[in-house]
Amino acid sequence: MAGRVGIVAASMTKFEAAKPYQHLMDLVVEVTDKVVEAAGISLKDDVEAVISCSQDHWDGRTISSMPIPDAVCSHLKDESKVAGDGAYAVLYGAMHILSGDNKLVLVVSHCEESITDGTMIENWSIDHIFHRMLGLDYTMGAAMQARRYMDKYKLTPEQFARVVVKNKGNARKNKYAQEAMDLTVEQVLKSKMLADPITELQKKPVSDGACAMILASEEVAKKLTPNPVWITGAGNYYEHHNLGDRDLAECDALVKAAKKAYKMAGINNPVKDIDLVELSEYYAPQELLWTEGLGLCGRGEGGKLIDSGKTQLKGELPVNPSGGLLSGIPVTVAGMTRVAEAVWQLQGIAGEHQVQGAKRAVAHGCGGLCGQMHCVLVLEKGGK
Repeated sequence: MAGRVGIVAASMTKFEAAKPYQHLMDLVVEVTDKVVEAAGISLKDDVEAVISCSQDHWDGRTISSMPIPDAVCSHLKDESKVAGDGAYAVLYGAMHILSGDNKLVLVVSHCEESITDGTMIENWSIDHIFHRMLGLDYTMGAAMQARRYMDKYKLTPEQFARVVVKNKGNARKNKYAQEAMDLTVEQVLKSKMLADPITELQKKPVSDGACAMILASEEVAKKLTPNPVWITGAGNYYEHHNLGDRDLAECDALVKAAKKAYKMAGINNPVKDIDLVELSEYYAPQELLWTEGLGLCGRGEGGKLIDSGKTQLKGELPVNPSGGLLSGIPVTVAGMTRVAEAVWQLQGIAGEHQVQGAKRAVAHGCGGLCGQMHCVLVLEKGGK
């Protein structure tokens, strides 16, 4: 990657099942105030560009980003919106800086899932001629994906459940997590069946919250903090929209995105070269499939990886030490929180779920039915 983009600071709200006492603007103001204070800058005078990340359907209103300029003081500045996952908003912010147009960028994402009908929204995103009338949503798609994955590579429901036990257990150490609990594999499997083999505890819960981040050019980042985190690699790809054109037991778009990001960052062996991973697992089986796509194990070996204990908080390669999406993170905000958590790990300020000695991390965002789109960012610990 030509030049370097530094992440100076990040912030997020406490995530909750519902925040009826806060308007979307209130969420944005909360995280913006915190991140500006952490970066030691003036929102009005220092921030040159603002990128907001939200989706009208999830916000329950048309042009839902319209109030954001008021909340982030972006009038007469370069202001734009990403209508997708937050990881793409971070990537777009990095592009602003790499282009030379801006030296200091605020990226902010918000969502209150509690105010809308997620099943209806997900159904609207599906092919309207052949599939939408079937009533499909992402949970049904994830169930088909998990079943295909199990049949092709002989994974077990117990291996999927271990992801939930790990992530919700890790969330007990994360003050921002919504659902933190000690569980057993049996409890996960006995929770309400949503769509075989996906049980209720294997699905990301409904969540409200926001996240913000300050990105800067190398020169500015070094002036603002002795501890910047550099974006050293990035890649993103899309799968076919039609599920019938994809093998759901594979994640070719993620494989391509990861390879592109690793090549930029000079990573030849991700298992040895990466210290931790924060990935977007909307459903427990997806964490195992995504670890394969990220090259952390071979094809069909995601189950063996979770069984080995290597992805535990104290393991050789922690995956979702923060608790991941299963602990409760809203769509749209999801990918940005993966980046934020990785940044805090590399800055050594992650708190009780800190991975000791972390120098390089991978953050992953995705979206669409069965993970149709993937974005991979490689982050490295900085310094003067």
